Amino acid sequence: MTRKVTKAIFPVAGLGTRFLPATKSVPKEIMTLVDRPLVQYAIDEARAAGIKEFIFVTSRGKSALEDYFDHNPILEQELRKKGKTDLLDILKTTNMDSGAIAYIRQHKALGLGHAVWCARRLIGNEPFAVMLPDDVIAAERPCLQQMVEAYAETGGNMVAAMEVPPEKASAYGVLDVAEDMGSVVSARGMVEKPAPGTAPSNLAVIGRYILGPSVLRNLNKMKQGAGGEIQLTDAIAEDIEAGTPVYGYRFRGQRFDCGSKAGFLQATVAFALARDDLRDDLSRYLGEVMQTSKAAE
Repeated sequence: MTRKVTKAIFPVAGLGTRFLPATKSVPKEIMTLVDRPLVQYAIDEARAAGIKEFIFVTSRGKSALEDYFDHNPILEQELRKKGKTDLLDILKTTNMDSGAIAYIRQHKALGLGHAVWCARRLIGNEPFAVMLPDDVIAAERPCLQQMVEAYAETGGNMVAAMEVPPEKASAYGVLDVAEDMGSVVSARGMVEKPAPGTAPSNLAVIGRYILGPSVLRNLNKMKQGAGGEIQLTDAIAEDIEAGTPVYGYRFRGQRFDCGSKAGFLQATVAFALARDDLRDDLSRYLGEVMQTSKAAE
């Protein structure tokens, strides 16, 4: 019987250089997708999956991220006085109970594996999730919730996976598939950012993981991988070599790479069009833009 997953690590120490100059003073993770910060989407997904303890691996300049999850009594009081209960309810979803959230500093940018390793003492000997807020997933049932339910049947380690064009596989960790069982595949290996044309499959790992404590022990070795960084993919692959099963999970939903400007804009349009209060105006505007573009050709 697998142990319940109640802890999640959120690696948010990156500098967000692709979004400069905005990220000079604003952490990328609290940039807003429609009207919610990126990190709020990850938190909501984690809560839906049964996560109770939220561990953020941060760095210098992320104090605004920490403040975001704090209570704001003055704002709450003003909303109550004005009878804006709908906004008050929304605001309450951003608050975290005392003791539910922890912050760990990553002092050097040594890779995703190192960021996860930084949280090892708060994980102990339990399974845990890793969530990258840059990867926003629109799904009828939240991606991590899908994975937790599948993990209850498989155990081992589990990574979210999606098919990518062969020419883009070199940008991801890629699974070497041993057996394809539909929504779940078993892996015989994993390769981080394979050289073009050498990827073992087109099934790429994206930013959702359910891992066992053995992965943290592998990270203790501080082995450098692709780009001279300590890669989480390498630590998971080492588990496979040691006999621990690793599964890829084909989640149902659409993933947006909000770590890129194009992906962020695509997600903004998609999430806005999914909103009843925004759909009509935005659809009308997009239609006008398309007509203007065609007329200019």
